[in-house]
Amino acid sequence: MLKDKVFAMEEKKSSSLLSVRSITKSFHTNKVLKGIDLDLDEGDVLALIGGNGAGKSTLMKIIMGIYQQDSGDVYLSGELINMSKPSVALAHGVYLVPQEPMLFPNMSVEENIMMGFKESPKELQKRLATLMQQLDWKIDVNRKAESLSIAEQQLVEILRGLLRESRILILDEPTSSLTFNEVQALFKIIEDLKSKGIGIIYITHRLNEVFTIANRVAIMRDGLITLSGPVTNFDHEMLVEGLLPDALTHQETKVVAEIKPIEYDTMKPIFKVENLCGNGFHNINLQLYPGEILGLAGVVGAGRTELATSIFGRDEIISGKVYIGEEDITGMSTREVMIHGLNYVPEDRYAHGIFGISDVSVNTTSSNLVKKGKFFVNDKDEKDITQRYIDLFRTKVTGQDQIMGSLSGGNQQKVVIARALATEPRVLILDEPTRGIDAGARGDVYSIIHQLKSQGLAILLISSDFEEIVELSDRAHSMYFGRINGEFSKNDITQDNLMAAAFGVSKRRIANA
Repeated sequence: MLKDKVFAMEEKKSSSLLSVRSITKSFHTNKVLKGIDLDLDEGDVLALIGGNGAGKSTLMKIIMGIYQQDSGDVYLSGELINMSKPSVALAHGVYLVPQEPMLFPNMSVEENIMMGFKESPKELQKRLATLMQQLDWKIDVNRKAESLSIAEQQLVEILRGLLRESRILILDEPTSSLTFNEVQALFKIIEDLKSKGIGIIYITHRLNEVFTIANRVAIMRDGLITLSGPVTNFDHEMLVEGLLPDALTHQETKVVAEIKPIEYDTMKPIFKVENLCGNGFHNINLQLYPGEILGLAGVVGAGRTELATSIFGRDEIISGKVYIGEEDITGMSTREVMIHGLNYVPEDRYAHGIFGISDVSVNTTSSNLVKKGKFFVNDKDEKDITQRYIDLFRTKVTGQDQIMGSLSGGNQQKVVIARALATEPRVLILDEPTRGIDAGARGDVYSIIHQLKSQGLAILLISSDFEEIVELSDRAHSMYFGRINGEFSKNDITQDNLMAAAFGVSKRRIANA
């Protein structure tokens, strides 16, 4: 057992640069943090790792004063501090470099970086120039933030934090959008900060970075710190094992649905992607067969959603090909893609999936308008289509005229899936189909997916829930920072294998190497 090999939680240190004690946080009935204890000493680089939904970002936002904990305490150098708002954290030398840049688009790079300082502009400009020279980061500080790429925005956020000479620096996935040379430059500055006694919490999905830059590591799972200790006490396999649920430690458990296996030798793929490149993904190759569920596993930032939205015509394809059957649909508009038989259920149903102030009927049939190029659907057709999916999916509504925003999350998701199916696709991309819904609704969605499979629909299932990939998929691929790095047959789809591949420690053959 891992806990026999490695290390109980480290002793609490009241004199640490940063200490959090018994931190809890819930959002409605969802307990995100369940009693977190964490310490950061001077000169530490503490790598904080965990799967999506482990609670890492929530904990950091509490330390930064963006969220307020339900219970527990935050100490800085042994002093109890009420982190009531971000200005308190900044005043005490704590700075969070967020994963998603938060710049003012109409302001220049320099204005964004220097905002909030009391020093003279000349002194700040001098310090900024010196810092950029040390980092060997070349960026025009007079450019408007709106003209920056995501990678350039990330650099600006990091410069903001470094210029403040913070005592505690929180870096949330800082290298996710950086080039190799930019990453190496960042690592050099982190080493310099360590030597000056700066404490750094370094959140990452790249396990190799843990061993490159950190001296301590903490594993966060399901709202708890489950293991922590010096990096020298761990290896890659131990970290992967520590990320897995307890029930799966040292055993590769699978839930196998009793469904007829795909006869690959006698079938032709209905959907193909060949050497596809776009913003956030590179050289993607995959095939999908009728009646097959192909899982696409990975963590946030792996490029899975960017791949899906590009295939669906929302984002640019740089090179490569996409086929439905023998038809080339590369670069087609969303409407054209749907006409050819592919539809997409987005990851964020609130931002991209529902019309919250419209009724269930409108939400169910709106994609038919796009596909057919019409402004109105025949009333009878609209009612028939809507009722068919309400009955088929057992969607709990008071009627077809119920406002979409008033439905539960699970029932909203059923309507979003129904809307995609109403266009009669041959290929369906499901992006995080059970995100944010309860266990009962999850079971209903799984039942729907199995029904669709049995009807011969080809499904590309994108999920960061590895248990979901295990339970539903006939085959699976894993993505790691924009590339497919693992391919798994049915018997090899386990949480252990998927977790390892998603964090770049694949146990299977590497694709696109």
